[in-house]
Amino acid sequence: KPNPAQTAKERLQILLAHERAGGTSPDFLPLLQRDILEVVRRHMEIDGEQVEVKLERGEELSSLEINIELPGATKLKKRA
Repeated sequence: KPNPAQTAKERLQILLAHERAGGTSPDFLPLLQRDILEVVRRHMEIDGEQVEVKLERGEELSSLEINIELPGATKLKKRA
């Protein structure tokens, strides 16, 4: 079973490939943001208000930038 981070990475790669081909609209961005935040929340507590997502499209390259303000080390969740 793939780990959540690997699954999120694969989804991101698929979405960006479709977007480059003109096959998707910017509506995927909220879904992608939600998926990435779910993965991060499995490992630490984060405030959804402290998340910034930027998508830049160019002729040959598109980039997705996600900034998450991480809490101090004391709030890190311990693995089960």
